[in-house]
Amino acid sequence: MKRTLTTVALAAALSITYTAAQAEGCTKGAVVGGVTGHVAGDHGVAGATAGCAIGHHEAKKKDKEASAAAAASQPAGK
Repeated sequence: MKRTLTTVALAAALSITYTAAQAEGCTKGAVVGGVTGHVAGDHGVAGATAGCAIGHHEAKKKDKEASAAAAASQPAGK
């Protein structure tokens, strides 16, 4: 019963988080964080939430670096 409740809570947290944020990197981070939290001791939902935040942050950082590299490669006159 506890495992079923945890699974349902994790699925609900993922769907709410993904729908609300629609963030790049959130889903992958939430899956990794959820599994890690579950293995660490029944903290799957907390792990999924933290993983989503970290995944979103890393995706934004990667996009920022890519846009900076694209801007640096543009000719000066354009």
